[in-house]
Amino acid sequence: MKFDSHVERLLDVTVALVNLASPGEARGTAYAPPVGTDLVRAVADATSTPDRRSRPTAAQAGALLEVVPRARAVFEAAASDDLATAAGIVNDLLESTAARPRLDPDAEGRFQLHFHGPDDGYVRGWQAGLASGLAVALGSDLGGRLGVCSAPACDRVYVDGSKNGTRRFCSTQCQSRVKAAAHRARTR
Repeated sequence: MKFDSHVERLLDVTVALVNLASPGEARGTAYAPPVGTDLVRAVADATSTPDRRSRPTAAQAGALLEVVPRARAVFEAAASDDLATAAGIVNDLLESTAARPRLDPDAEGRFQLHFHGPDDGYVRGWQAGLASGLAVALGSDLGGRLGVCSAPACDRVYVDGSKNGTRRFCSTQCQSRVKAAAHRARTR
């Protein structure tokens, strides 16, 4: 299953930011989000591409992450098959970010659908893009592809890009932990 490359990028950034800024559990251990310069660096890493490095200020990184609790709620609702709740949250995000579609040329002159807020700044542009990426995912027949890891002691989110749509874990590390625990339980 493949989304459009730009939508896929928006969803990847959404997953990275939600997992970065959500306290909880990750891969079997307690997780606390980074703070200070570590947080700014992590936001820059999540929003950068190989050809273009993002350089948010601490204020921009903090403002961008204000959408994380609502984005996380979208993944949780979708993982519970409550797409109506997920759609309601996304609609609120689209409205609050004033997301609007726009066709912009890439380096080769091909047009890509981008989503911007009214000021096209770093924070509003990314917030609008994240909301729009979630909207595209939910608005297709693939809304159930947004998930929360089902491994014990992990609450990280993911987008299921597999052909058959059966992904249950945020990473191969969590999948391996669950399989190893099941094997140990069977051999006892």
